[in-house]
Amino acid sequence: MTGLDGRTAIVFGGGHSGTGPGGVNGIGYECALTFARSGASVVVVDRDREAALRAAKLIAEDGGTCRPIVADALDERAMAAAVDETVTAYGRIDIVQNNVGTTQLGGPEELTLDQWRRAVAINLDTVFLGAKYALPHLVAARGSMINVSSVASIRWTGYPYPAYSAAKAAVNQLTQSLAILYADTGVRVNAILAGLIDTPLAYRELSGDADTVAIKAARNAKSPTGIMGTARDVAEAALFLASDASSYVNGVLLPVDGGLHVRAG
Repeated sequence: MTGLDGRTAIVFGGGHSGTGPGGVNGIGYECALTFARSGASVVVVDRDREAALRAAKLIAEDGGTCRPIVADALDERAMAAAVDETVTAYGRIDIVQNNVGTTQLGGPEELTLDQWRRAVAINLDTVFLGAKYALPHLVAARGSMINVSSVASIRWTGYPYPAYSAAKAAVNQLTQSLAILYADTGVRVNAILAGLIDTPLAYRELSGDADTVAIKAARNAKSPTGIMGTARDVAEAALFLASDASSYVNGVLLPVDGGLHVRAG
């Protein structure tokens, strides 16, 4: 029931920005690849042209169908155009994944107002725009929207990034509001609360002065399982939420975190 044959998936933030240490890939790309492997025609939207092209090339080499679109997820016209191009190319949109996000280290005393607003915009406004322009097509297809949130939206995870946490908490509530607002149309809207996941972002944005080995060891130690999850773990959850296997799952905030969300301290 997790097959996606004949369906079209659009992944905002699905580019392949370059492999991290040990062949580590990002969540957006792994989800796009997984959707394609399950039979969907995939559209990868990314503001980085090379990342979008690289994702499409790798997915095609893997045997999948992928169309790259270059668009900044904070640019309303570009987002609308990306959705229009997808519908023109494939005739429909069945699956939307809002995957754009970034961390922003620092508390209120350290952050400028512009830094705060940018963190909120990147993590929240991009989900709003993805929903705004894709939802009419999801209604037509009785499709599924998947928003990538974080366990940081409901728990302290050891990183001082309240702007990121607050924005992701807003993504959670937006997810559940849309789930009820559109429930009678057949559209399902769910979120994945990613935990400590081994992705290039972790090394790029949370590294400080630490080296790769130290970063990986520290993040592994924070996980209840003793090891971080992978982007593939998140992708498999996304596939479930995108497919008929979850046909009566709506408004769920699904942690993919090895149990981190239930641990106190």
